[in-house]
Amino acid sequence: MEARFEDGAAVAFDTGVDPAGLSDDDLFRELGSLYRTRLHTLRHGPDAALDNHFKRTAELETEYMARFPGREVDPDRLTQAF
Repeated sequence: MEARFEDGAAVAFDTGVDPAGLSDDDLFRELGSLYRTRLHTLRHGPDAALDNHFKRTAELETEYMARFPGREVDPDRLTQAF
């Protein structure tokens, strides 16, 4: 576990700020950042970085699903040819 300093106080983080403590805007920003860096981390990151990415993605996506269980689902996504 890594310690960082915020507002002069030491805060322990495993993979980052507890998602439950993030505002909706911050949660979306964090998810966007993960998705933007995903391929680069997968292709070029050391194992520890990739493992951290997996964990953080799971934490943030789990929080998203808890907050938005009735998330916007595009019914056309089910019928699009990929």
